[in-house]
Amino acid sequence: MKKKIGILGGISHTSTIKYYQTIMNLYYERFGNYYYPEIIIHSLDFQYFTDLENELKLQEYEDYIVYSIHCLENAGADFIIMAANSPHSVLSNVIKRACIPILSIVDAVGVEAQKKNLKKLLLTGIKYTMQSDFYKSGMRKYGIEVITPNDAEQNLINQIIFQELVLDNMLDKSRENFLEIINRYPADGVILGCTELPLLLDNKDTRIRLLNSLNLHCEMALNYALCDSSRT
Repeated sequence: MKKKIGILGGISHTSTIKYYQTIMNLYYERFGNYYYPEIIIHSLDFQYFTDLENELKLQEYEDYIVYSIHCLENAGADFIIMAANSPHSVLSNVIKRACIPILSIVDAVGVEAQKKNLKKLLLTGIKYTMQSDFYKSGMRKYGIEVITPNDAEQNLINQIIFQELVLDNMLDKSRENFLEIINRYPADGVILGCTELPLLLDNKDTRIRLLNSLNLHCEMALNYALCDSSRT
């Protein structure tokens, strides 16, 4: 019996669509049939959510996330994935207020990095994520050091995400700028710690190993939905 997947989405709609599509594609690639797991999506108000992040209204931010989790619980989800990196900054608090499991995107990345024997990773994402501690603290249990770009580079990456990628707009110049940034740092790999960043580039674009947080999270969710905990 497959578990019903609850997706906390809308942050942004572009990544939510990609989550849904990726889970379906991963299932079909593995099994070659259409017995897909059931998926329930609750889409948040992206501007309101982003305003709470930018203004660091963390209690209201947490409450809004929990509101969506309760909507998914009431709709019949068996477990939840939050289709973005940044809400995982308050995951430990949110888990305490949820009645069903929530799968961590940080753990999805950490397990993969550990498998690849990566020891030092460059974190990229929205400014809120790069300036938060949840990736650095989350990677410690995997024996992995996390570094971040400088302030000017963070501003540029943040701009690319919010002014282009969330609108499903990929520019060659932005790809070049992003590659220049990640090539400056002595790291074993790069965390694409915004679920829109994989729209900009993938491993064929660079020699540096890229950790696609969206794909890894989707794989974890599919495995959990199929009750294959050995693969999460």
